[in-house]
Amino acid sequence: MRLPASLVLFCALGAAAELPYFSVLSDDVGAWPEILSAVGFQAKPAGLAHIFVARAGAAGSSEWAARVEGGAVLILEGESSLAELLGFRRRKENVRVGSLIDVHNPRLAIVWESSLELPVFDLPQDTTVFAKERWTGAPMIAGARRGGGAVLWVAVPPGERGYERFPYLLQALCDLGVEPPFRTTGLWAFFDSGYRARVDLDYFARRWRRAGIAALHVAAWHFYEPSQGSDGYLKKLIEACHREGILVYAWLELPHVSEQFWKEHPAWREKTAAQQDAALDWRKLMNLTNRECFTAAADGVRQLLARFDWDGVNLAELYFESLEGVGNPLRFTPMNDEVRKLFQAERGFDPIELFGSRKDAASVAAFLGFRRDLAARIEEEWVGVLESVRRTRPDLDLVLTHVDDRFDKDISDAIGADASRALALLEKSNFTFLIEDPATVWHLGAERYKAIAESYHRLTSHRDKLGIDLNVVDRYQNVYPTKQQTGTELFQLVHEAGANFQHVALYFENSLLAPDWRLLPMAAAAVIRAESVGRKTVVESARGVGVHWKGPALVDGQMWPAADDETVWLPGGAHSVEHASSQSGPRLLHLNGELRSARVVDVKTLEFSYRSTSRAIALLDRRLQKIQIDGTEASVSMAGNATVLLPRGQHLVSIITE
Repeated sequence: MRLPASLVLFCALGAAAELPYFSVLSDDVGAWPEILSAVGFQAKPAGLAHIFVARAGAAGSSEWAARVEGGAVLILEGESSLAELLGFRRRKENVRVGSLIDVHNPRLAIVWESSLELPVFDLPQDTTVFAKERWTGAPMIAGARRGGGAVLWVAVPPGERGYERFPYLLQALCDLGVEPPFRTTGLWAFFDSGYRARVDLDYFARRWRRAGIAALHVAAWHFYEPSQGSDGYLKKLIEACHREGILVYAWLELPHVSEQFWKEHPAWREKTAAQQDAALDWRKLMNLTNRECFTAAADGVRQLLARFDWDGVNLAELYFESLEGVGNPLRFTPMNDEVRKLFQAERGFDPIELFGSRKDAASVAAFLGFRRDLAARIEEEWVGVLESVRRTRPDLDLVLTHVDDRFDKDISDAIGADASRALALLEKSNFTFLIEDPATVWHLGAERYKAIAESYHRLTSHRDKLGIDLNVVDRYQNVYPTKQQTGTELFQLVHEAGANFQHVALYFENSLLAPDWRLLPMAAAAVIRAESVGRKTVVESARGVGVHWKGPALVDGQMWPAADDETVWLPGGAHSVEHASSQSGPRLLHLNGELRSARVVDVKTLEFSYRSTSRAIALLDRRLQKIQIDGTEASVSMAGNATVLLPRGQHLVSIITE
């Protein structure tokens, strides 16, 4: 491979070299663009790049050692004269590779779909081995820092999608000092206290904020009935989250109400087509068609929402079981007496007959249509319950989580879900429609999120109300190299989801593997472009973004207060960032809401505007003395010495600090 002459002047490129650019030095780029772009790096011509990928067979050049010392990051793929020149030399023996151990998660089974016969390599003495063949210890990923730059070597191309062989390749790159350029604080995550019963909540709240989590959707059925112990835990959780600028939503999984509700009301239990109580998977389903059951459950939900300082409520998965549909009577619902009587009055036969003598397609279709209509009416009724709560809690946000029935069209018949009916509620109610990835497509690639977004854009004009729920769990399909999404695969999913949806939620917080936490906020950041214009860096994003930055900054030529020690937070749109000589005035370290503008007024005062569908939380670098909202002095709730809870909506805030 002949290297471009423009690379000779790499070290003299100045500001351009600091931009998040990479270049693959081959006409065949492989999956490297998908890998590197998953955490925000952008492909550019080699003359502008900071990260370079030299694929197998790359010609050696003595200039590369100096370029790396000067700050270039060089990724080497397999065997080449360039790799040999830099100390990665092939031995005579080979090894059969089908399973790896990676230092980032040594206990995780990493299994290739097809094993390969690969050469064994000798490595330079200063090299760290990040991944090795499970049985022989032959190195598969290795790298080293050299001067201002680094070299990363992989034994073989990473695969067609970029993650089939080396799930933690991006983590290895970060270990070598390569910092992804952008981050977000807008992720949502589901949380079940059963997995975090005895933990340091302050520690986890800090961890969640560093991972870019803006809202925690907490399994509220554990707290449905008052209990001194569980109530105390939840209050501490909410307080810890608020101190760190994290919102807390009550996550409901109706028609499951609670374990105690199930035990106390056996007459109200849902029935399957086998006429058994519908305790399916972990959910124990109640018959919400029964008016007494509905009234009791609704009263309990109202009390639950009143007992705690919630920021929102998530009405999730309010439809029927199961994914196997009418093919499995042991799991098929609803078959309670009320539903059977309603359908018989409408269509003239008992739907239980569908699992006996009446199996014709027209009869089955009639009940499945009735079932979809019933699910839609139940959803609308419960949205009405939550809207009534919002009349006394105006800052309460509302989310409706609904499994996708567009990408996998069999879902609608299987569980009674109808997204078009649920989306119609947006015409009269303000909520986020969170689309859940159905289990049947969990093994597919990240490109599905663009297709899902396009299908929902055809259903509603409220595109800013759409979110996507990613299920990060062990998959039942045969998938490689890991059963659960992790590393590059997870980052590709999050990145593509963030580019196509207003909100990205992760199911669930406890399932996220430790090596992934650091890069999640980078993967979720959606940047349209980044370029150097003289001494300025211009960054354009649709919804705002954090830019990795050290020291004071000017944004659009003005001193910028929305920053912490590592990040400058920009509003949506195109904005220029440049270094400032010094910092003056208070800083807005973190804002849980959409930042619209910010400015330093004087040494004690800052002003910013924001928009939020829930309360917003602002973290300052010093104590607050006085606050005005929309020009009027306000009394607000505090979650800490310098953490303030702000009202839902669009507002202009002026803060005077001590």
